[in-house]
Amino acid sequence: MLTRVITPLIFGLAGVAILVSLGVWQMQRLTWKEAILADIEARISAAPVSVPANAQEGRDTYLPIFESGEIGAGEIHVLVSQKRIGAGYRIIAPFTLADGRTVLLDRGFTKTENKATERAKGPADVTGNLHWPDEKGSAIPEPDMAANIWFARDVPAMAAALGTEPTLIIARDVTPADPQMTPLPVDTSGIPNDHLQYAVTWFSLAVIWAIMTLYFLWRARPVTRRTEGPNA
Repeated sequence: MLTRVITPLIFGLAGVAILVSLGVWQMQRLTWKEAILADIEARISAAPVSVPANAQEGRDTYLPIFESGEIGAGEIHVLVSQKRIGAGYRIIAPFTLADGRTVLLDRGFTKTENKATERAKGPADVTGNLHWPDEKGSAIPEPDMAANIWFARDVPAMAAALGTEPTLIIARDVTPADPQMTPLPVDTSGIPNDHLQYAVTWFSLAVIWAIMTLYFLWRARPVTRRTEGPNA
């Protein structure tokens, strides 16, 4: 009889302990991720500087910049979708800096019907951030070069296509502004942070496991039967 209680009790306590530990681990991951996001936000909003020579991914990712230069001819159209607007394109253009270097400029979003429309070029003041988006994966198709439709911002490939350095400025503001363009500045909204949801799930499962264990122990408890004596 004792075995019927001890075995499920040990099994139940072990299950609860494992589930709780997973929930605690996700809370620790939440703290870690929030610190990373806070650091990225601080880097994004820092005082802008000029594009460094030999800008490097990692070291200079999210670096805020301000440059006066010239938007050149040639564009890459990256297919994207915006909430409440629908499909459209990010417009990537060559941008020649005051020191003569040419980099990539993500000018922002334009609607599908504006794809073939001539956009303003020439001198411009650009405020934005350096970025090397990680969008190219095995499931992403290769760009349709004939139609100039790309499905990811592949910085080295875009630089080769436009003849620029493999450095991308994502515009926050472009002066003079082009009425066709809506800047899509760098932010942390696209960085997933689901650790709180995961933690709640694990803690909830721990509570359910504990309730099921208690219910099983209650069902397995010895029942004392009352014996009726002979009728007087």
